[in-house]
Formats: sequence, structure tokens, C-alpha cells
Amino acid sequence: MKKILVTGCNGQLGRAIQIEYGTDVEFILTDVVEGDNILPLNITSLEEVLAFVDNVKPDVIINCAAATNVDGCEKDWDFAYKLNAIGPRNLAIASKKVGAKLIHVSTDYVFPGNASAPITEFDQPAPISAYGKTKYEGEKFVRMFGDKWFIVRTAWLYGDGKNFVKTMLKLAETHDELSVVCDQLGSPTSAVELARMIHHIEPTENYGIFHGTCEGDTNWADFTEEIFRVKGINVKVNHVTSEEYKKMNPASADRPHYSILDNYMLRLTTGYKMADWKDALKEYLN
Repeated sequence: MKKILVTGCNGQLGRAIQIEYGTDVEFILTDVVEGDNILPLNITSLEEVLAFVDNVKPDVIINCAAATNVDGCEKDWDFAYKLNAIGPRNLAIASKKVGAKLIHVSTDYVFPGNASAPITEFDQPAPISAYGKTKYEGEKFVRMFGDKWFIVRTAWLYGDGKNFVKTMLKLAETHDELSVVCDQLGSPTSAVELARMIHHIEPTENYGIFHGTCEGDTNWADFTEEIFRVKGINVKVNHVTSEEYKKMNPASADRPHYSILDNYMLRLTTGYKMADWKDALKEYLN
């Protein structure tokens, strides 16, 4: 039976991957905190990663571990760099040593967010935030030290855990109206859909960089309205600009204005198509 090591297994994508694969594989589940069938693994320690991977000898490593708090990364660069750059480097070195495939999950934040057309895998990254910069360093380390690797960039991810959809539903319980940014564009992507996409490419040798987001695009305000429409919630959504939101929340880091990723390589090399964002959202909410 195929052995798959999942780092960050308690996160939204880590949980979705476990459900997607089910009992067809033998999982080695790791996270910062151990629990039932979950082993502790500090991916920022090369010695610990090398010893762990050499001991369990997985066929595949799926790296879902990351420092994803965008504002937090701005405040603590060292922590973000360790988790988002050094961690993937260590996993790349270890995966090559045991001959395992490495699937590393990255982000739209590696781009500056000023594009005017969907961003392909061969467009040049130029991150502007600490989160984006450290994630891009992680990508470069995977390419430098890895052997059989996939880098999967996603955006606007939601699943089983803390996410934008749940936040909006929670706020709707106590508010008659909400102010949501309307000038940032992206493709809301369910962790379920991303797990299906990873399951599709993982058995292949079609290595390289892939974008993995749901089809179609929207902005945060329209996304919120669609969430409320599906759930039959009557809360007014005020469309505000990023500048207006920044005045209301001055501590927040700048977000990309344009995060629409084109799944070009996925479409071109495999013919695989991810679900439309509205259909994926409906499946999630139901």
C-alpha cells in the first residue's frame, strides 16, 4: 500500500486530503501538536526531518504546513521564513534522499497582485508581503534541492477549519450589514476541490509547477453575497475599496488586488478541470 506523509495534517487541506484518499493509502500524519494517530514533526529542523523521513520511508510527502497568517508574517519574519522556506527545503532534501515524491502547496501571494489577466505558471513571481516572499523562497528551495516534485499554487482556500466563509457566516449572526472589500479579485477554492486535484496529479510523473484554483472568479464582497444567497441569509453587504477597509483596519497587511490564477499547466498537460467556484461553494455549504 502506498505510504503518504502529510505535514500540517490538521489544517483545512490536510483534512481534505485524508477524506479524499480514504483508506486507499497508508497515511503518516504529522503536525506541530500530536494527537490520535498524529505524530509531532518540526519541519524547520533538518535533522529531525531527515531522521523521521528515513524511518518511515514514505512514497509521497504532501506539505500542507505553513505560516498562513498574513499579518502575523509581517510581524515575525523569522517564524514565517522558518516554516514557509526552511521547512520545504528540509522536506525536499529528505524526499530526494528516500526517493519520495514531494507535493508542496504554495500560494497566489508569490505574485504582486497587479496583473490584468489570469496568471499562468510561467509568469514571473514578485511577492510584496512577508508571507508571499517566504512562500516564494520555499518554492525556490523545493526546485533547488528536490528531485520528483510538484509545486501547487492555490488561492482563497476554505475548508474544514477557520476560513473566510465561516467568518462571514459567524458575523451574519450578529450583524444586519457587513462591509467587505470589492476591489480584490480571485477564485474561491474549496479544500475538497484542491485535494481532488492533488489526488489526480500525485500518481503521475508530470512534475513541475501547477496552479490549482476553482474555475471562475469574483471579489470578496460578491463572494460574501453568494455565501448568504446559498444559505438564505438576509444581511446587507456594503462594497468597500481596499483603501476604505484599510482606514477601518489600519493594522492589516496589504493584500493582492488580483489573484486570479490560470490552471494552464493542469489543463494543458492533463486535461483536468476543477469545479466552478459557485458549484464548489454550494457543495461545501450543503
